[in-house]
Amino acid sequence: MSAPPTCGFYPSSSLTDAQWAIIEPLLPAPGNTAGRGGRPEKHPRRLVLDAIFYLVRGGIAWRQLPVGFPPPTTVYDRFRAWAKAGVWQAVHDALRDLVRVYEGHDPQPTAAIIDSQSVRGADTVPRASRGYDAGKKINGTKRHLAVDTGGLLLAVIVTMAGLQDRDAAHRLLTGLRERFTTITLVWADAGYAGRLLVWARNVLHLTVQIVKRTEPGFVVLPAGGW
Repeated sequence: MSAPPTCGFYPSSSLTDAQWAIIEPLLPAPGNTAGRGGRPEKHPRRLVLDAIFYLVRGGIAWRQLPVGFPPPTTVYDRFRAWAKAGVWQAVHDALRDLVRVYEGHDPQPTAAIIDSQSVRGADTVPRASRGYDAGKKINGTKRHLAVDTGGLLLAVIVTMAGLQDRDAAHRLLTGLRERFTTITLVWADAGYAGRLLVWARNVLHLTVQIVKRTEPGFVVLPAGGW
């Protein structure tokens, strides 16, 4: 059990001992212990993580971190280094697998749901990375998501809003297949109908099933071991 953060405990963002026990093994070894030389890390890793989570939870700027956390430049540099090392992906995947097990499912899903969401771009977003979604009348970007049957994220790509769902789905499904060999069935709406279904079956060995919209209301599908 590590010492509590010197800046105090923030219930909405600080790690508990149980949470730290899950995340600590997923962090890369410090440079001075991995045969690369260098000085020992000055600030406790748990405190650095608390600072990052505090910033994300509050939506503040790096330099607005309260006194007691490591210097903002240190926190930012560590955040970037861990992002480059794939730490955040590893943490996300580990937590998702734990949730699936807790809910009585196998850690590896066998089915997924794909969809997209267009998001209006800020004025600072360059034109080269934005587009116009004529259907939603939104100028910006589009998130293409693959989730399990409980809504937990499996894969995501971001494109210009003007890109058709079925076109982006080639990249999305390819990434999904690379990470989850257990998935055999994918549900999608009518925006993905057409040649994508044949390509997914022949190339990725995925069955993409189009779910028709029901009006009015919705239909609850039976739960399974997905």
